[in-house]
Amino acid sequence: MENVGQYVRQKRKQVGLTQVELAKSAGVGLRFVRELESGKKTLRCDRVNQVLALFGSRLGPVPQEAAQEL
Repeated sequence: MENVGQYVRQKRKQVGLTQVELAKSAGVGLRFVRELESGKKTLRCDRVNQVLALFGSRLGPVPQEAAQEL
């Protein structure tokens, strides 16, 4: 399974958005989108969810066994 940043990058490209357009659409800054897509470990969950909402997704708990398989 891919990480959240890879997921966002893939979805953004599928719909043909630039990072600037994604940031504007989600109501977050360009720097935030860049950090998210690059896999920064410490990001605000509410802002990550703002971005994920554009793709019909959101953060949620994952059973520990499944997380270890990632």
